[in-house]
Amino acid sequence: MPGLVSVKTPPENPPLRISISEAPTQRSEPGISKTPSPLPKKPPSPSPSRSKPSPDRRSKKPQSESPNPILSEASLDNPDLGPFLLKLARDTIASGEGPTKALDYAIRAAKSFERCAVEGEPSLDLAMSLHVLAAIYCSLGRFEEAVPVLERAIQVPDVPRGADHALAAFSGHMQLGDTFSMLGQVDRSIACYEEGLKIQIEALGDTDPRVGETCRYLAEAHVQAMQFDRAEELCKKTLEIHRVHSEPASLEEAADRRLMALICEAKGDYEASLEHLVLASMAMIANGQDNEVAAIDVSIGNIYMSLCRFDEAIFSYQKALTVFKSAKGDNHPSVASVFVRLADLYHRTGKLRESKSYCENALRIYAKPVPGTTAEEIAGGLSEISAIYESVDEPEEALKLLQKAMKLLEDKPGQQSTIAGIEARMGVMYYMTGRYEEARSSFGSAIAKLRASGERKSSFFGVVLNQMGLACVQLFKIDEATELFEEARGILEQECGPCHQDTIGVYSNLAATYDAMGRVDDAIEILEYVLKLREEKLGIANPDFEDEKRRLAELLKEAGKTRDKKAKSLENLIDPSSKKKKEATKRWPGLGFRI
Repeated sequence: MPGLVSVKTPPENPPLRISISEAPTQRSEPGISKTPSPLPKKPPSPSPSRSKPSPDRRSKKPQSESPNPILSEASLDNPDLGPFLLKLARDTIASGEGPTKALDYAIRAAKSFERCAVEGEPSLDLAMSLHVLAAIYCSLGRFEEAVPVLERAIQVPDVPRGADHALAAFSGHMQLGDTFSMLGQVDRSIACYEEGLKIQIEALGDTDPRVGETCRYLAEAHVQAMQFDRAEELCKKTLEIHRVHSEPASLEEAADRRLMALICEAKGDYEASLEHLVLASMAMIANGQDNEVAAIDVSIGNIYMSLCRFDEAIFSYQKALTVFKSAKGDNHPSVASVFVRLADLYHRTGKLRESKSYCENALRIYAKPVPGTTAEEIAGGLSEISAIYESVDEPEEALKLLQKAMKLLEDKPGQQSTIAGIEARMGVMYYMTGRYEEARSSFGSAIAKLRASGERKSSFFGVVLNQMGLACVQLFKIDEATELFEEARGILEQECGPCHQDTIGVYSNLAATYDAMGRVDDAIEILEYVLKLREEKLGIANPDFEDEKRRLAELLKEAGKTRDKKAKSLENLIDPSSKKKKEATKRWPGLGFRI
């Protein structure tokens, strides 16, 4: 999920991930106690007589020990064994013996519950054991194996049977959504969360405080996926629920407003974002949360900078910096993050010396992080600093920082989209420095990750396709470039519309590739459509208009035609969408490619 970070839930809030409560079972000892009990004694070892070799077979190896009766397959039909094995799994994890042994217990517990289940009767014990099994798989980093387990788990409960079944179904969908998220499959993750929310609303009603927590959690997921309209809808619902059930200026409301501010900022509504942040800050002050107030001050500074109110932004940043240094120390990553914001501000105002000084201060902190600093924090800071170096025409230094950031994240689950974003940025820098093969490779890797993570329909994906197409053009791979431009066009038309500047840019690139391939009629049809859009909807003041008009005239002259003022719709030619930026290329200056 590239780029945006969700607002943290206040520490006082109850955890969103709801574990399944001890559901009533048909057995007298369910064995799903939440309090870990002491590790039970191991079964007695086999008798010495069985472990000795037989007198008449001294030359052979000793016979293997008899199987543990508790773990044997035949004993799994015992209805008391499932709860016992599940308890063993939980106690093994609690005792620190490691998840591998617990995994074996959990697998056998699930098998036992499945064998002992009454046909036609859903077993909540089975659902619980599958949840535990999936959690152990995830703790081992085996997320792919957890998915089918959870898919089986959500099929077990029968929601109409009551609250226990609804809770089991809800927990299963949310756990499955988290697992998909760790695999980077954003769309599937959000679909699971949505289904979980639906079940929870049916069971509890749409104004229950627990529904509000789930709405906020789902809103954060939509923010990560850059689906801001749905995120805003959910966040508004969360605010409404907390107004009913919480005191004015509560921590819950403050967290909701911080998330709403993030959404408004992403949508370009800076004034609304600022209003939510000020209200959130007041709530945090009322609750004595100084560190959270400082974090909000950083966000307020970001809004002021977006509004070009630079003096107010500096004041907000300096306030936050003072609090962070006092509370966390001079070398904390929170301090470094403020240095990065100040570096960006001074860069925007043309004070490059101050900007570079703050960048260097931040890099010193990231080079020797204090204990507890996460790789994600460092990678995010390095990525932001690289953008500053890139903008002051130091691409090599920017590339080094991006490579460090990518190395920090490459082994972290759930970071595929972030890594793809870093690779796309590296591809752009490789392209601008004339390293087209490296650019194509970097774009290709980013595209593969975005496809795998389910972001193949996002506008960002369309942009990366367009940029890879341009790299292919520079390498004279025109057929490959055409395929990429066509796919990008389809996506950007769908996500941005035909009048968006990015979509029009891909139209222009596609026309140029058609021209290079000798498909003059197709190139003419695209350019006629683009000019019609500019004349009828966008205006002709754009400097690209004259260039496109000249290119069309040359193509028409070559084909012996005149311009059709009633340009045909590209319904049958233009697929949905495409994306790019601007600048003539070096090897194909006459064809009008842009990036």
